[in-house]
Amino acid sequence: MIEMTTKREKIPTSGGVPVTDELINQLATEAEAGFNVTALQRRGGRRPVGSGPGEVFPVRLDSDLRAALGRRAEQDHVSASEVVRQALTSWLQAA
Repeated sequence: MIEMTTKREKIPTSGGVPVTDELINQLATEAEAGFNVTALQRRGGRRPVGSGPGEVFPVRLDSDLRAALGRRAEQDHVSASEVVRQALTSWLQAA
């Protein structure tokens, strides 16, 4: 009698790439040969906002204001956060 399984066997992945014995052997060979440390250094991340790294500041918006913010961001081809930063900067400079 053949047994049917209803659950698929999960194949482990790394960044969406299946981790196979072949991949493990390839990575082990590369590691044994040594790595170019500068190539492994992380680049990227969030870009600075203004003079330095940004700080998250939560704010509550009603649905009408949030919708208007979304429309403006789409119109200007920027994020909603960028629209808020521009508006706040403009308002504070006018004061």
